[in-house]
Amino acid sequence: MKAAQMSAIIVSVVFAGVVFQRAMAQLPAGSAAHGAAMASGPATQPAPKSAEVQVKIDNFNFQPKEVVVSVGTKVTWTNADDVPHTATGKGEDPAFDSGAIDTDEKFSFTFTKPGVYAYYCKVHPHMTGVITVK
Repeated sequence: MKAAQMSAIIVSVVFAGVVFQRAMAQLPAGSAAHGAAMASGPATQPAPKSAEVQVKIDNFNFQPKEVVVSVGTKVTWTNADDVPHTATGKGEDPAFDSGAIDTDEKFSFTFTKPGVYAYYCKVHPHMTGVITVK
């Protein structure tokens, strides 16, 4: 296969993916059309209730920075940096505070109440994130 043909195929596949994503964004989430498209589309599923979500601490960032979860979800932060970090809820009475999380260590917290939980790293306050619990 010639390089030009291969490039055309790659562009076609990428274009089809973009078109699919845009079409999915326009369908109502609970509609039969959305369900049918999801069944034949990418294999992404919403996280089940009481799921576990991972947040990676890497390059002085929380990844992902914003997470939406259901009540009962356990969020686990894992430090991939070479320096300690924390995951600490903001406010006078934070819902959680990991204390120092060293390299390759983890901290988990289960969110039992709906709300928006902003958090940061006490050691590096510019590092911030948000957990939204529905």
